[in-house]
Amino acid sequence: MKPQPLSISALLRVACALSALAAAPAIQAQSYPGKAIRFVVPFPPGGPLDISARAIAQKLNEAWKQPVVIDNRPGAGGNIGAENVAKSAPDGYSILMGAVSTHAINPTLYAKMPYDALRDFAPITLVTTVPNVLVVHPSLPAKNVRELIALARARPGQLTFASGSTGSTGHLAGELFKTMAKVDMVHVPYKGAAPAATDLVAGHVSLMFDNLASALPQIKAGRTRALALTTIARSAMVPELPTIDESGLKGFDLTTWFGVFAPAGVPEAILGALHREITRALDSADVRSRLAALGAQPTPNTPQAFAAFIKAEQAKYALVIKASGARVD
Repeated sequence: MKPQPLSISALLRVACALSALAAAPAIQAQSYPGKAIRFVVPFPPGGPLDISARAIAQKLNEAWKQPVVIDNRPGAGGNIGAENVAKSAPDGYSILMGAVSTHAINPTLYAKMPYDALRDFAPITLVTTVPNVLVVHPSLPAKNVRELIALARARPGQLTFASGSTGSTGHLAGELFKTMAKVDMVHVPYKGAAPAATDLVAGHVSLMFDNLASALPQIKAGRTRALALTTIARSAMVPELPTIDESGLKGFDLTTWFGVFAPAGVPEAILGALHREITRALDSADVRSRLAALGAQPTPNTPQAFAAFIKAEQAKYALVIKASGARVD
């Protein structure tokens, strides 16, 4: 039977339906946010990532008069929380405070990933970078990076460096240091940075690449000795402390960073609204103050620049991880 042509009224109904579908994202964006936003933090409460997310959430709440609820979902190096957001509806009501681990380290470190760090997310903005610091036990006869390298070369395989876990930034900083300085040191992984730092203070390990804000109390008390920062630039918290780069290992640069992501497929207008308010929050005096207490400073950028940054970070850490042999099955 030959199909009958659609009547004018039917064609108009189809046209109206298509027009409504095309207009739906714009209508959603105009009314966004119309309900609570879930801000997933893939690590436990109380850490630098969590503190940063809560500072931003408070500002978003004030600006939009809608709750921005922190949802801590720790586990698997951040993969559990990140996967949760990657598989959420792309409507802007689930966002992630991602990190160097979830988007740069884990894709190479883990044998099997539950998400694609590039394809499954829409980057919104880099939030901040947090410096790490090379600290040694006071009994170690090394007052600077050059002396530490000389000591490690004189005692191959005898110096030990602690980290919060295999594949953590503290671990990879040590592996990068070993490669660039051409020294042999033994990695000692712990279940968290706190017990690792405790054993460093007790003298059970030789050194550690620790978060600056976490390490400062022990440094000031003289229980550990700071030799250098892992970042290219010095920190305003300890302006007198040199970087590893300027202490002889040119190009050494390893930074803990955080950034905000949405699931892939969120309408551009909603991504734009999130970007505007988050960057505005990062420019506020009280958020800057809270980040400064972590040894961090706001580093917002465009979604395009953030995406390029993530690709470069993935490539950098892939080389370090492969050289170290680190792997999580």
